[in-house]
Amino acid sequence: MIERSHLEIFRAVERQGSLTAAAEQLHLTQSALSHAIRKLEQQLGTPVWLREGRQLRFTQAGEQLLNLANRLLPQFEHAEMLVGQVAKGQRGSLRVGMECHPCYQWLLKVVGPYLQQWPDVDVDVKQEFQFGGMGALFGHDIDLLVTPDPLHRPGVSFVPVFDYEQVLVVASDHPLAGEQWVEPDQLEKETLITYPVAPERLDIFTRFFLPAHAAPARHKTIETTDIMLQMVAAGRGVSALPRWLVDEYAQKMPVRALQLGREGMPKQIFLGFRERDVEVDYLNAFMKLARSIRWN
Repeated sequence: MIERSHLEIFRAVERQGSLTAAAEQLHLTQSALSHAIRKLEQQLGTPVWLREGRQLRFTQAGEQLLNLANRLLPQFEHAEMLVGQVAKGQRGSLRVGMECHPCYQWLLKVVGPYLQQWPDVDVDVKQEFQFGGMGALFGHDIDLLVTPDPLHRPGVSFVPVFDYEQVLVVASDHPLAGEQWVEPDQLEKETLITYPVAPERLDIFTRFFLPAHAAPARHKTIETTDIMLQMVAAGRGVSALPRWLVDEYAQKMPVRALQLGREGMPKQIFLGFRERDVEVDYLNAFMKLARSIRWN
């Protein structure tokens, strides 16, 4: 009753916002698209969307079909891509999603030698999932997720690939710049600048502020590392980043890394993958190579 073509219509209507644009994207006439949906509604015995002026609003049944489309269509498309590559004599495709915002330079050190070792595997690095990588992994939009904060869910496994230290970064002329380490209460008047990630997934909150029942005066989010560190260097706030990244930027910006607490804050970068892909040889080879690469 429900065919793949129906699901493609639902996804196109959601993305394009109108029947006309959806029909154009799918290379259908609008009347053919409308006829297909009317026939589906007759079979289901319920409407799937309602017209409100020029807009369409999905009914409860339509929302269910849209959710189904967003789950299944990426899996169909991924399988077709892989089969097509096999048919052309290619090994496969490896799509890496970045949820570790400052790790791009590290990843380049892995991708280079990997491409030499696996010349018949296409590699694509996707940064648009940096703030929602788990959904992309489950939805088959990516095959590997680079993240410092794994969310353990059934069907997904994570392997650690390298260790680093999370540090506080301040301007070189900041009053705390001469300290070896800082305590939470020393930052209660500061503006904390982070990537746009929920505080419950940020170690600076969960491992530093919350155990001490402390908090910064203000929390500001910025997407790009360069702008974040420009703000810090200008005295507009402080941030928490990997030491290796701060040391790199300190060569060209007036910033300094401070230890978070007397004991510091050790961290790890993980690679997440779907457990059903555990036997894919070129995926395992990437993870093995990634574990051998360290940031100098």
